[in-house]
Amino acid sequence: MPGDTATQSNRQTATRDFARTRRRERTAAPAAPEAGASFLFGSDSSNRLIAPEWPQMAYVMLALPLLVACFNLVIPNPLAALLAVVAAIATHLSKLAVRHEAQNQMETGPRMALMGAAVALPMFLFGSAMGVWGASGQIEWFYCLVAVATVSLLATVVLSGRLVGVLAAQISVWSGVTCVASTFGGYFSLLVGVAISVAAYLRQRKIDLLLREKQENDQRASTRAQEILSDYEETGQGWFWETDRRGQLTYLSTPVAEILGRKVDDLIGRPFAELFNLSEQSGEGERTLAFHLSARSSFGELAVRAATAEEERWWSITGRPTYDTFNNFTGFRGSGTDLTEKRRSQEHASRLAHFDSLTGLSNRFRMSQTLEKILLAPQMHQRACTVFLLDLDRFKQVNDTLGHPAGDALLKQVAQRLERVVGKMGRVGRLGGDEFQVILPGKIEREQLGHLAHRIIESLSQPYSIEGSRVMIGASVGIALAPDDGVTSEALIRNADLALYAAKDGGRGRFHFYAPDLHSDAEERRQMEEDLRDAVSNGGLELYYQPVVQTATEKITGFEALLRWNHPEHGWISPSRFIPIAEDTGLIAPIGEWALRTACQDLARWPENVRVAVNVSPLQFANPSLPVIVTNALASSQVAAERLELEITESVFLNDDEGTDQMFKSLKAIGVRLALDDFGTGYSSLGYLRSAPFDKIKIDQSFVRGATQPGSRNGAIIASIVSLAEALGMETTAEGVETLDELDLVRMLGCSHVQGYIYERPLSAMNAAARLSTGLMAIAQGPRSARAARQSMLRKVVLDHGGHRYNAMVRNISQAGALIEGLWNVPPGTIFRVLLAENHAVTATCRWSSDDRMGVEFSMPLRLDEGGRIAAVAGIPPVRSEPEPVVQRKVG
Repeated sequence: MPGDTATQSNRQTATRDFARTRRRERTAAPAAPEAGASFLFGSDSSNRLIAPEWPQMAYVMLALPLLVACFNLVIPNPLAALLAVVAAIATHLSKLAVRHEAQNQMETGPRMALMGAAVALPMFLFGSAMGVWGASGQIEWFYCLVAVATVSLLATVVLSGRLVGVLAAQISVWSGVTCVASTFGGYFSLLVGVAISVAAYLRQRKIDLLLREKQENDQRASTRAQEILSDYEETGQGWFWETDRRGQLTYLSTPVAEILGRKVDDLIGRPFAELFNLSEQSGEGERTLAFHLSARSSFGELAVRAATAEEERWWSITGRPTYDTFNNFTGFRGSGTDLTEKRRSQEHASRLAHFDSLTGLSNRFRMSQTLEKILLAPQMHQRACTVFLLDLDRFKQVNDTLGHPAGDALLKQVAQRLERVVGKMGRVGRLGGDEFQVILPGKIEREQLGHLAHRIIESLSQPYSIEGSRVMIGASVGIALAPDDGVTSEALIRNADLALYAAKDGGRGRFHFYAPDLHSDAEERRQMEEDLRDAVSNGGLELYYQPVVQTATEKITGFEALLRWNHPEHGWISPSRFIPIAEDTGLIAPIGEWALRTACQDLARWPENVRVAVNVSPLQFANPSLPVIVTNALASSQVAAERLELEITESVFLNDDEGTDQMFKSLKAIGVRLALDDFGTGYSSLGYLRSAPFDKIKIDQSFVRGATQPGSRNGAIIASIVSLAEALGMETTAEGVETLDELDLVRMLGCSHVQGYIYERPLSAMNAAARLSTGLMAIAQGPRSARAARQSMLRKVVLDHGGHRYNAMVRNISQAGALIEGLWNVPPGTIFRVLLAENHAVTATCRWSSDDRMGVEFSMPLRLDEGGRIAAVAGIPPVRSEPEPVVQRKVG
């Protein structure tokens, strides 16, 4: 229905419009008087032309002639008496006209005629009676005129305010007198009286119109002001209040009562302070309000909290005392505005200035303030504190593959874990990116700090679930203590940063305390970064190639390109040192592109049945122009696409979206081969093998090493990977094969290809070409089996054989055996009791001897400590350390 539609529309209007509509319904403007009404009705609220008292004039019209007759001792003229009696009767009967006018709605014309019959006619008859009596000569005209004047005055009093009635009565009574003396004069005077009445009516009507217009303007202005104030009140942003001299409310805007959940009538008469929750304000604010109310002084913009239970709402109130005409205090009157949104905005701005918007942790500014406050404490013992600087390992890889939204989600989870581990011990903050800071006040033992750092790293290294993907990252921690490592915030942060770099250089996923020698390490790293940039620009990097051999034919089928750097001053630098710097500085992208072009150019000079494998970093894989780069490298070197193999790590599948699938399709469309590198060491998931078009799976060397040791499960893992690859139609390459027993194992388990020192170390481009010129056959050369890791040292020991004791020297030692010198030409098979340390002896058998040296095998493997060293000799520092095997860091 139309009415329902209109109702729904009104419900959807703004609050201000609804308030105004509701206000007009309950407050009707007074009706303006009709123009000329004051002329007709005077001040009579019932708008009657005939006064209710008019019928009483009948007694006056009878009494006056009788008084005149008695005074003159005459009998009135019969005609005069008759006219006076008729006038009195007509006047008395006017009560019927009064009743009729009161009971019926009449137009102005009929009402004027009724008034003429009830007022003008009797007065004309009375005037005529007095004129006839005076003309008869019975009495003097003076008495007649006195009677007429008396009736005229009384009629004016009775009809007071009704100007038309007064004029009608006056004109009629005097016209009646005039008509007796002169008929023409009487009618003329009647006509003049009517003209005067009309002129008076028009004049009065004009006055009424002006008055009505003024009243309407005043009413409109008053209504507008009331509506504006009501609108202002009902928006809830502003409101008004008033109290009496005792501080009790006498007026309050309705919206304020609604916000408080109460009615205005319930609040009127209650103390003004009940509107506010002063208990949650500062003491100063509470005293200020109480002071102004008790001191009767004005106050402005005083912030108070509303006494609301459901939500927090704040008001700004303004008030001033009021006084009467005798300067007596009568109370307070004021207004209020809503401060809630303003305070929320201020709190939000303050939070943005002190807290990280993403994680909710303290930001760099707040953490700096906290550290400065501790270091500037008045007491020296209060200035002790510890600063942890944390950097997430492999976070950039997550950002590059899964995207920034996933990176933001990961940072939130990291922040939550950090806060859980640190707890109330200190404050956690985010400095920006993937950098976090922890400030621990007070003096804490290094051992306890080390345990906390270990728990942080362990917690942050647990798997994360981001958008359905399993993500693994790590963390490195640098630790600096005040005042030991610095007494200013700048020095402390700088030293903690140096300790963080040391932790990352040490292999990441570890913590490091600041030490003075880190300054030289930092300078060395900075210099290495500059030298690496120069090497990239000036062609200082080289590619070395390690052969990949087919196990069935023992022929070289290809090479893997490995990055090498021969520093002009420091010689060969391990990739484990400069590759992390390249990754941190973003140089890995141009290095990877250079390696791809160089490998293709070298490949062009090799036999056509030999391939080359080049590693592609996640950053390169995420670059949409990678297919173009590969195509250009192949085109410029004029080699077939199937001879190029791109090795891709599992980390590219963190971003399992259409971009990843499209990149695989684009690369396969070129014709290059794809190999899954380091399978099983990263974000292993079998799901991506269903769709990713890999030609080969490379088994990481961590599964190959130790696979031949008794009890090792690595062989089962290798067999599983080979079976999976065969089922999917893929080749397999076992990396890092260094001994003959490892080669036999991977060949037995079905690996199609082998790569490692057992066949060849990485070769320069020139040496690789020379090696290929001799043929593709490869011969395995190396130790029969891998020996346990040895610890070099010089340590005196005692050998016991058949009750005889011999002094000897241990050169190196492992869990399984040791190299001992000092006894000459010991027959193999001789059994000794070796006293390695006080109260620690082990049985050993001589396996070989040469001059004064022999190799012994322990009957039971020695135990290792937490640091991986032989527990029996852990406290003895080594004379020198053998270099650890170089980890083959790959391009990208």
